[in-house]
Order: sequence, then C-alpha cells, then structure tokens
Amino acid sequence: MQLSVKDAANLLNVSEKTIYRWVKQEAIPAYRINEQFRFNRAELLEWATSRRIHISPDIFLEGESGATPLPSLSSALKAGGVAYRVGGTDMPSVLRCVIDVLNLPEEVDREFLYQVLLARETLGSTGIGGGIAIPHVRNPVILHITRPTVTLCFLDHPIDFRAIDNQPVSILFTLISPTVRAHLHLLSRLGFVLQDQDFKAALKRQASRDELAEALSRVESALPKANGNQSKEQVP
Repeated sequence: MQLSVKDAANLLNVSEKTIYRWVKQEAIPAYRINEQFRFNRAELLEWATSRRIHISPDIFLEGESGATPLPSLSSALKAGGVAYRVGGTDMPSVLRCVIDVLNLPEEVDREFLYQVLLARETLGSTGIGGGIAIPHVRNPVILHITRPTVTLCFLDHPIDFRAIDNQPVSILFTLISPTVRAHLHLLSRLGFVLQDQDFKAALKRQASRDELAEALSRVESALPKANGNQSKEQVP
C-alpha cells in the first residue's frame, strides 16, 4: 500500500507540515503520483529506523494482501543462520565473505549475487546506523529462489559501509527473498525489531544463536500477524 502524507504523519507521530518539510528537503523517501506524495511502508520504516525516529506498530496492519503466507522474521533467520567472525577488510571483500556463508541452493550463482549486492550499495548504502547494515538486492525476483532467508553476520573487523551516521559497521543482516512482497515484509519487520533495545544489546555482545533467536521471537510476537499466517515457516 502507498501511504499518504496523513498516513505517514500518523505513523511517525509528527505533523503533516513536518512531512512536507522533509519531502522538500529530500530527507524522506517519497514518490509523486498524480500530483500527490506517496510513501512505501518498508522504505518509510527503514528510513525512520536509521534516524532513530519512533514508529508505530500500526505500520504492519495494512500490508499487501495476497493468498501466499508471508514468512516470520524468526523463521527466515532460522533458514539463513548466524555467522560469527566473518572476514573482510572493506565493503567489497566483506560482501564477498558474506556470500560465501549464505545458505543458498546450489543453482544460485553466487558471483552474480555478489555483483548485485555490490551494485545495490553504489545506489546508496544499506548501513542504517548503529553499526548495522542490511545488504539486499533491489529486485529479489532475479534470484529465482523458493524460500526467504535472513542471514546475520558478525564481522571480524568493523568496516566503513558509508552508513548514515558515518560509524563503522560490524553487524550485517542479508535478506534473500523469492518475491518483492516477502522482501518488503521482512525488511519492514527487521527495521521494527531493530528498535528494541534488548535485541540490539544482544546483537552488540554477539550473543549465542539460541539467545538471539529467543530475543527476536519475543520482539516479533508483539507485531500484528501478516494475513493471519505469520506462524508459517516459509513461503512455499
């Protein structure tokens, strides 16, 4: 769903005047459609998260409709896994190492995926601040995979990711999705759970896989269910 200025203002707990000011400053991701501004839910949440702006869970109540069950973030992370001490000395070499640890079908061309992720970063850093980046492809459909995964990587050395706060990145969540709809769904939910201070603390101390899974499940359980099917383990 494309949000109106009023919708965006309500979700961000600011005035419509503030939204228009941000649009004029080109500070907020917006689209001009039929002489009116519209906002994408996932992009709005990612933007708000990177600027530490509080956002209401109501952003999930009017997601895209469809018969295909949407995945939970917890199930996607279970499928993608957690990797510690991932190598690399700069953004390209880190992405190369991340590609190596991704849990992907054999038929996926990892070199192609690497080039796509690298190209995505040239369009704008996926570093959202606080030492965290969310590398993802701009068009998930091109990979032709059957299930969504989120892979959490803790880097061996913090690197410059051209993040919005100019801080080095040491934590990467890499999203791989079979559909645009699933991709936006996971990106939105990830942006929301990263506002939780306990979950972020677990990330900072590089907690165990079990502790991270438990913390994520706790935060995600407070979110509205997607099409009544959040408990599904994966998109068929």
